[in-house]
Amino acid sequence: MPVQTVDCRAAEPALPVTVARINGVALNKAAEYVAPEELRQRACTELLRQAAIEAALLDADDVVSDDGVISEAAANAIEALLGQNLPLPEASEEACRRYHAAHAGAYRSGERVRVRHILFAVTPGLNLAALRQRAEACLLDVRCHDRQTSSNATDRFADSARELSNCPSGELGGELGWLSANDCAPEFAHELFGHVEVGVLSRLVHSRFGLHVVEVQERDPGVIQPFEAVRGTVANALRQQAFVTALRQYLRLLAAAAMVEGIVLEVADTPLLQ
Repeated sequence: MPVQTVDCRAAEPALPVTVARINGVALNKAAEYVAPEELRQRACTELLRQAAIEAALLDADDVVSDDGVISEAAANAIEALLGQNLPLPEASEEACRRYHAAHAGAYRSGERVRVRHILFAVTPGLNLAALRQRAEACLLDVRCHDRQTSSNATDRFADSARELSNCPSGELGGELGWLSANDCAPEFAHELFGHVEVGVLSRLVHSRFGLHVVEVQERDPGVIQPFEAVRGTVANALRQQAFVTALRQYLRLLAAAAMVEGIVLEVADTPLLQ
């Protein structure tokens, strides 16, 4: 969706807050609530920072920030550490061609979708469970009255958008018009492009702005780019896949050898690795 200014911070819970630690190093302050995703990211970064110290790539007296931001020296040391421990072979021509053939839809140019949505915005102090319930109830309602599958002439989607949406487009029945991937927040675009669905999507779409009930009204698929035109992009995609896989395994090894307190460290779910 077009970028809007919406405060997406979740309400902070009542104190006290558990302090998470990696080998005794605190990841948050006693009076600070950190969302689980961010806390996992801090934990993974701290595992790498400590590994860089052990590998003599970073001074042992490197200062640890209490807000999760590492020093420039630590960032450089972690990059060097990963370069030493995660050597990645270049993908072969055959592998690149297979990947392109299997993901041809991701290499389209000119793809557009005509969309409307109903936004349930996340704002400070909001009960997130209640917000999700409202969004799911709305999704079920508009799907039951989807004009593409129902003879009911009432445009329930537009009516619901005007009544419930927290986006200015609600006044227009949720209409966003024709969009390209560059017109949307990345996480929103990910749910819209490279697919074939038309009509009200069967799932809520999550974005930095909140929860969206989305209807794809039309698709213009654009043109699939030939392999030769996107060879470098395909190779980079395979390289990134290999890097993420290797990094996850490396972090699992570091976590298994560390004393982890106050956090369930599901490495595969941390934003650091997505």
